Amino acid sequence: MGELARLANAFFSALPGQEVPESSSGLQLAEPGPSVAPTPAAAPAVAPAPSALSDFGRGSEASYAVPQGYAAAVPQVSAVQPSAPGVGGAPVSSPYYFLGESSAYHSAPASANVIADDRVTAQSFGLPGEEALRELLIGTPRGSPASTPAAAPASGQYYFLEATPRLEKAPDFDRQVASRQHGFDVNAVRRDFPTLAERVNGKPLIWLDNAATTHKPQAVIDRISYFYQHENSNIHRAAHELAARATDAYEAARNKVARFIGAASPDEIIFVRGATEAINLVANTWGRQNIGAEDEIVVSQLEHHANIVPWQLLAASVGAKIRVIPVDDSGQILLDEYRKLLNSRTKLVAITQVSNALGTVTPVQEIVALAHAAGAKALVDGAQSVSHLRVNVQALDADFFVFSGHKVFAPTGIGVVYGKAALLDAMPPWQGGGNMIADVTFEKTLYQPAPNRFEAGTGNIADAVGLGAALDYVERIGLDNIARYEHDLLVYATHGLQSVPGLRLIGTAANKASVLSFVLPGCRTEEVGKALNQEGIAVRSGHHCAQPILRRFGLEATVRPSLAFYNTCEEVDKLVAVLHRLAKRS
Repeated sequence: MGELARLANAFFSALPGQEVPESSSGLQLAEPGPSVAPTPAAAPAVAPAPSALSDFGRGSEASYAVPQGYAAAVPQVSAVQPSAPGVGGAPVSSPYYFLGESSAYHSAPASANVIADDRVTAQSFGLPGEEALRELLIGTPRGSPASTPAAAPASGQYYFLEATPRLEKAPDFDRQVASRQHGFDVNAVRRDFPTLAERVNGKPLIWLDNAATTHKPQAVIDRISYFYQHENSNIHRAAHELAARATDAYEAARNKVARFIGAASPDEIIFVRGATEAINLVANTWGRQNIGAEDEIVVSQLEHHANIVPWQLLAASVGAKIRVIPVDDSGQILLDEYRKLLNSRTKLVAITQVSNALGTVTPVQEIVALAHAAGAKALVDGAQSVSHLRVNVQALDADFFVFSGHKVFAPTGIGVVYGKAALLDAMPPWQGGGNMIADVTFEKTLYQPAPNRFEAGTGNIADAVGLGAALDYVERIGLDNIARYEHDLLVYATHGLQSVPGLRLIGTAANKASVLSFVLPGCRTEEVGKALNQEGIAVRSGHHCAQPILRRFGLEATVRPSLAFYNTCEEVDKLVAVLHRLAKRS
């Protein structure tokens, strides 16, 4: 066993392009490739600790200092020639794999190319293979010939779920081999998130409350700490070194956000406290400037309260009306009914991209196009979408797009408003103070152009930098990889919950993200949440700040497990097992 452990350590410590040490028996370990599949029975191997962090990676073709916890988790950067410290590439003292663009916290050179076929692609443990999933979708037992072939999901459509029959029991997948390559090792990723090592009531924490907030990788935690240790200063208005470092770090984060959501320019990105403040900003600037008496604002039944209440406040103030797009019994938008609502009085359509209560992925591109055809502007609430789906605001043609950092593995208290440049340039400021002014006299104030015009006072500089680090992390793993993995996990969890007697899933739209909202007859939602918490399982129970959509289904509350790419089938199994016990008692 000792020899096997040593071989495993050597195997996982080898990076692409790095010479693999020979074993004492003279065997040479092969570089990992698609044909190698890890087994869940084996503990994740940990590379031997280097004598000093600055020595890690020296002598390899890729001269980045890569901590062990990240090495197997993400695609590797293409090979580059070793360079002297500080000359091309990151200095050998750079402490993290996921690196930013700020002045002192160096990143890999922007010109480095990622080679898709030369990366560590350890497959995620515990997920069923593609063939098993297709059999499951058409209700065919494993090993039996399918009477009708299952249609493959459309290209890039990872959250598509066919209507599925209720199963007598959760499917029994072969967990020794995960046939689909997701591009990252979920167990290596989990080691990047320190909170996932917590214990609750003596049990390992199972975090299934990701729609409420996501946990933060160590890279984000350390990036914020680095800021306060080495860069802490107010920004933009000083001639000293720390102000320059802080300004560079803050504006680098703005650049990262712009790239992440496909904005045309960083000047279209405004930092705020979160999606709630983002929507209030738009309501109190563009809204007050452009919406008046008898005008109409269209929202959907799916909206979070944060995309309802600000528009109600505006409507009450100016005499406008709120119109509501209904949904069908699966929780999907009724587009024909939406078309009927649009008219010459429609000024704004405010729509969520992913429902926080049901997981429904809405057809936002079509909704935005129809709004524009009616002469209206469109705001998209992306709080629940940015961590699950690739977003391109230019492709969506959204006039405004908002999201919160803490839903995408970044700190709380930081969020984003994207607005088209022409709209931002014409909008008045919504708060007054320092940082947003060009000149002030007692007679008149001249304002800075966007985005500074909308960032009065000292902003949340450190957490904006943390948001940039979180987006670095997500991009290194790859949103396409995340989407594929979460889709498969959602399929698995959906069928697991369907096996619980009496359990009613709320929100069964064909196109869903990783939310599983349900009620269990005979059990109040808070009782279910408490029972799960006793087993270390964190879910949300209540109305999820989305009372209108729950009342559409005759409910005041649901239990809401919500998934992220660091969750596993084993965690889903524990959730389902507790629910089976509760169902038997009720």
